[in-house]
Amino acid sequence: MAMNVGQDGDEDEVIASINTTPLVDVMLVLLIIFLITIPVVTHTVPVQLPAQTVNPLQTRPDSIEIAVNKDGYFFWNEKLVDAPTLLARLKVASVKLPQPEVHVRGDRATRYEFIGRVITACERAGIAKVSFITQPPARGG
Repeated sequence: MAMNVGQDGDEDEVIASINTTPLVDVMLVLLIIFLITIPVVTHTVPVQLPAQTVNPLQTRPDSIEIAVNKDGYFFWNEKLVDAPTLLARLKVASVKLPQPEVHVRGDRATRYEFIGRVITACERAGIAKVSFITQPPARGG
């Protein structure tokens, strides 16, 4: 920082001003460093990345929707069923050709134990394909 001192003998007043030349020099050096290093960072191995495609799940008439609410009740295509009935219906559905898919919709507040019971029932019945229905993310994020 530089200071200008008045030349007149009458004034003992000090006039302080900030010398911005070192600040500008530092900023120009940083700018040059960034301009040199950015192209080095962006050069990578050229690869063709696959395009993302998201197909919405099309529920076919032969798919089975099992919903589980937060209290642990099971719903077979929106009708309340108990655990033994659920297993019996899954066994009947497992012998159909082609075997229907089971879509499990669980409430966010449902304990994992209840979802696990549905998965165990599907496994015991011999269902080959079980999928989980989730809320899609908001657009743009």
